[in-house]
Amino acid sequence: MAKEKKGVRLEHISKIYKDPKSGKDFYAVQDTNLEIEPGSFVTLLGPSGCGKTTTLRMIAGFESPDEGEIYLGGEPINALTPNKRDTAMVFQSYALLPHYNIFDNVAYGLKLRKMDPEVIKSKVADILALVGLEGMENRMTNQLSGGQQQRVALARALVIEPGVLLFDEPLSNLDAKLRVSMRTEIRRIQQEAGITAVYVTHDQSEAMAISDKVIIMNKGVVEQVATPHEAYYYPKNKFVADFIGEANFIEATVVAQDMVQVDGVNLKCTTGTLSTGSRCDIVLRPEGAFLADEGDLSGLVEYSCFMGAYQDYHVRVGHNLVKIQEYNPKNKKIYNVGDKVFLNFEENTLYAL
Repeated sequence: MAKEKKGVRLEHISKIYKDPKSGKDFYAVQDTNLEIEPGSFVTLLGPSGCGKTTTLRMIAGFESPDEGEIYLGGEPINALTPNKRDTAMVFQSYALLPHYNIFDNVAYGLKLRKMDPEVIKSKVADILALVGLEGMENRMTNQLSGGQQQRVALARALVIEPGVLLFDEPLSNLDAKLRVSMRTEIRRIQQEAGITAVYVTHDQSEAMAISDKVIIMNKGVVEQVATPHEAYYYPKNKFVADFIGEANFIEATVVAQDMVQVDGVNLKCTTGTLSTGSRCDIVLRPEGAFLADEGDLSGLVEYSCFMGAYQDYHVRVGHNLVKIQEYNPKNKKIYNVGDKVFLNFEENTLYAL
């Protein structure tokens, strides 16, 4: 759909605000460097106040960086107003025109460009087919469901064929089931259109499901840029490990290359550049271990709960409380509170920080 696949580059971008209570300046975004590849789907992910929305708004032109330069397709754009940038934004609130029907909402940007009416009609028809709203051109927006309104907002952004499409938490107003189906649709449409997309969310499962890469932010700083797989299995630090999914942290000592010791027991573990003798934290995902009557680390079951798809356990290992999720528990032995057990680990699941 896009005329040209454009990447986005941020060089030493900072945004400074003044705290209204203390009157002191603080960095909402600090010295951020990012390279977003043309045609990729990248998500800015992090807790509230981490700087992800501010970063998106600086790319869109709604905020100006106090330091650094933003490039769109190799062109510096700091001095350009939002309407002069080759971007389009899909807002959290949809921002539809309530007195216009679907066709007029989608065609609005094309009419501002004074395009030929027949060209507009053709482009709108193509986009509505892409987002699954063909035949609904005359429906008023107040007659639409939340998911349909989201599709109209997406069509309106796509129809002007921007180089980069920006999403500001577009699914936050939808119920949980609809969010899952709409995020799949957004990913499908982005891939079909071949457009570069920058997406903001605080929902890590949403980011994992749709992104080529996730940019994890915390307190205005980029903690890690990685594929969802890399961020989940090879987090850069404890913040990333804890924010992406659920993680156990077990204190250990590095005793050899790719070997650690926990409570006197040696375990195979990816140790990276950590030196022998150094203290570390093992990252263990809840699904990366299982319980048995014998095995690697001894423990005591403190919590056992059937959750349908998995059995949820809390096991005390030394002074560590380890959360374990054993999937498909129907044909497995179920351990109860007070049982003495052993933790066994799936291969290549332990990662040291």
